[in-house]
Amino acid sequence: MSDDASNNPALLPAGLRDLLPEDAETEAASVEALMEVFGSHGYQRVKPPLLEFEDSLLAGSGAAVAEQTFRLMDPVSQRMMGLRADTTPQVARIATTRLAHAPRPLRLSYAGQCLRVRGTQLAPDRQIGQAGIELIGCDNPAADAEIVLVGAEALASVGLTRISFDLTLPTLVPAMLEDAALEGGARAGLARGLDRKDVAAVKRHGGRLADTLSDLLDAAGPADRALEALQAAALPPAARELAVRLAEAVAAIRARAPMLRLTIDPVEFRGFHYETGVSVTIYAPGRHEELGRGGRYICGEAEPATGLTLFPDAVLRAAPPREARPRLFLPLGTEPEEAARMRHLGYATIAALDAGSDAEAEASRLRCSHVLRNGTAVPLSSGA
Repeated sequence: MSDDASNNPALLPAGLRDLLPEDAETEAASVEALMEVFGSHGYQRVKPPLLEFEDSLLAGSGAAVAEQTFRLMDPVSQRMMGLRADTTPQVARIATTRLAHAPRPLRLSYAGQCLRVRGTQLAPDRQIGQAGIELIGCDNPAADAEIVLVGAEALASVGLTRISFDLTLPTLVPAMLEDAALEGGARAGLARGLDRKDVAAVKRHGGRLADTLSDLLDAAGPADRALEALQAAALPPAARELAVRLAEAVAAIRARAPMLRLTIDPVEFRGFHYETGVSVTIYAPGRHEELGRGGRYICGEAEPATGLTLFPDAVLRAAPPREARPRLFLPLGTEPEEAARMRHLGYATIAALDAGSDAEAEASRLRCSHVLRNGTAVPLSSGA
């Protein structure tokens, strides 16, 4: 790095960026729109801290994000702390401690920032916004369906209606491998082949599972086709139970939202490794980044739970542009009641702080869209 670059006060670490006024305001408004939908379905908001002691932050499901967690020493207690890389483990901690005696099912929501050690090629950001829901204490298809349906409604509130929910079973392949006693190099090679959607590698390393896994790999796509392949597949009991649960969840979703686009990838195992059952990833047409991700997991020691996390940055990139709030310039001497009335009408009011001679010129300089004249918001372009 050159000296000029290293001395640039605007330079930020890789994967971190500033949000400037219009984008920051749009993001905040969109997050609140998502949270409003969550709240309307009974999900009560919690706010865990950005930092926690390492031993509690990385306990239980938090262990799955240990490699993505920044650590530092607390100068007060001399104990190691971690910056959260994912909010779900923190909400699980709250549910099993502070809210241990709250009635179940427990519905909680959250919004905040996470920090990760590294980004990915498709998602290079290391500071990641999250807005999500957790449904704790219920293990049935209706709960699996609820997080999808609430997520769809929340995304619709910011203009995203043409979205796809990709359902997966992260523990299906491990259950099949355990039943087949596949170990060592064959198991590792098979996992790589499945991850890369490489049918030849799956046939080469899959042993007696090769044909079944190849068929399931080819079945990825629309939900009906994938469910038919799972129904026809020779699955061991544990895997069969997962397949039946997935079919029940799809039926529960379609009973309430028959037009929602559902796809299934039976052998996909993306995401954090705390998922234990039906999981979901959300996409928008023509975009490769994930808008959200969630699924079933264990809360604390043994309590069933499921949840969904939306990524506001990705949601905003996919959503239709939001109309900016109009900015209204208030000439010096505008009565407070008049200014309050204009704000109630939806304007952001920009008050003059000195007696400038040309209100329109000052309004234009401050990037206002309107100027107040005789109690009326006049567009600057009108020349009035």
